[in-house]
Amino acid sequence: MKKKDFFKIANKKFQSRLIVGTGKYKNFEECAKAVKASGAEIVTVAVRRVNIFDKKKPLLMDFLNPKKITYLPNTAGCYNSNDALRTLRLAREIGGWKLVKLEILGDKKTLLPDMIETLKSTETLTKEGFKVMVYCNDDPLMAKRLEDMGAVAIMPLAAPIGSGLGIQNKTNIEIIRKKINVPLLIDAGIGQASDASIAMELGCDGVLVNSAIAHSKNPAVMAIAMKHAVIAGRKSYLSGRMEKSFFGIATSPKKGII
Repeated sequence: MKKKDFFKIANKKFQSRLIVGTGKYKNFEECAKAVKASGAEIVTVAVRRVNIFDKKKPLLMDFLNPKKITYLPNTAGCYNSNDALRTLRLAREIGGWKLVKLEILGDKKTLLPDMIETLKSTETLTKEGFKVMVYCNDDPLMAKRLEDMGAVAIMPLAAPIGSGLGIQNKTNIEIIRKKINVPLLIDAGIGQASDASIAMELGCDGVLVNSAIAHSKNPAVMAIAMKHAVIAGRKSYLSGRMEKSFFGIATSPKKGII
């Protein structure tokens, strides 16, 4: 019997390779519908932006049951190591979360990662027992350094956060795939379902999508599209594509021609 193709991260198995962000939706109801439609088993939660603590206000937990779906606290909105560390320590203290997503931005215009602060924080968090999934640039050498520091997943951007530009540097993503052994997930820049499929065909283990779903005209339908795109891209990658050729090759047999 063929071995089931689980998505495994930090020794936990998941069926879905699509991770969905919970920000940028009109409300929690819309978010919950999109997550359900996507089939995602992991959702990212911006600890500094999404209410998961103040019981006087609507709680994300009332719409997405943390007992049925894995919450991945992230440090969206942090621009230095101190803020990121404080945010994740707070998440662990209140919610007990140890599997986290580290995201430290370099500036408010590009939202590109500050890799110096990211490296420093990854090392500290790993020593403190966190299982760190790291948002980073698409530099293969930097990705390897993060793995060596103990990151449980490497999450390079496809393009700037929220841009929807799709994968801008396929070569680097393929090199990263060859250099690291931990899960590789595309984090930012996905704009449409075909982008997610391409990411999986490049050998990525998963894709994180937020803006492309939340900002679409019909988030629940786009979530379904992303779900199937990830599945199709994964199957395409595992199947092994045909060799490329610059010349035409006849598809029908040459023997027995009338």
